[in-house]
Amino acid sequence: MLVSATEMLNKAVEGKYAVGQFNINNLEWTKSILQTAQECNSPVILGVSEGAGKYMTGFKTVAAMVSAMIEDMGITVPVALHLDHGSYDGCLKCIEAGFSSVMFDGSHYPIDENVQKTTELVNICREKGLSIEAEVGSIGGEEDGVVGAGEIADPNECKMIADLGVDFLAAGIGNIHGKYPANWKGLDFDALAKIKDLTGDLPLVLHGGTGIPADMIKTAISLGVAKINVNTECQLYFQAATRKYIEEGKDLEGKGFDPRKLLAPGAAAIKEIVKEKMELFGSVNKA
Repeated sequence: MLVSATEMLNKAVEGKYAVGQFNINNLEWTKSILQTAQECNSPVILGVSEGAGKYMTGFKTVAAMVSAMIEDMGITVPVALHLDHGSYDGCLKCIEAGFSSVMFDGSHYPIDENVQKTTELVNICREKGLSIEAEVGSIGGEEDGVVGAGEIADPNECKMIADLGVDFLAAGIGNIHGKYPANWKGLDFDALAKIKDLTGDLPLVLHGGTGIPADMIKTAISLGVAKINVNTECQLYFQAATRKYIEEGKDLEGKGFDPRKLLAPGAAAIKEIVKEKMELFGSVNKA
């Protein structure tokens, strides 16, 4: 059964660890991440971007697949199904489809409009027992057509949004989606500390978890980051394992062309990176 992410993230703040949000793109992705969470006895958040939701034919399909997998695979660790970087309409669709958590990304709106839309969605989520994430200061890189330069969020704006009753907050601290460029300056921990001072025990979210050095991740967790999003890294691991399988000609041996065989190395590679991240984030045995 799906749960909201509120309780798992509040526990993470208390215990000074973080829960990973791993984005899903298809059945293999979902299965690998759920298996790893169960094996590591770790809570997990499955992230779905609007683009990935569309690719999988719609949010209802995704919610039905994830709920059925949890049941069929006998998953007992807490699992939240979360809309990543959602539009206002996307959030409403996911709430209706049976997601247990949504992120409203109003970072590109003027702050007043971000506040108004966030407030409306907070009220709906409260009523239905769902968790909601909001964003201040756009995260760099490109995610489903939303391009950000990696802004540093204004701590006062963070407090404004936090006070609306959101369950967790994504604040830009120089992090970006995708691969980090060679001239990346690193995370702004002064900004993170100021945001933490103003928002108290509210779980903070680090987007663009791929490529951030382990020591920076640990510092971010010590400063109140309780949710870390990983997507690109799983894709890169999947791609490398699939490429290796084909380059070694294994798809040409016997029934090696069977998609179940063709995708198996990639699915195993996802499990490997997810386990590594859960260990780094400190969520192993926290279910």
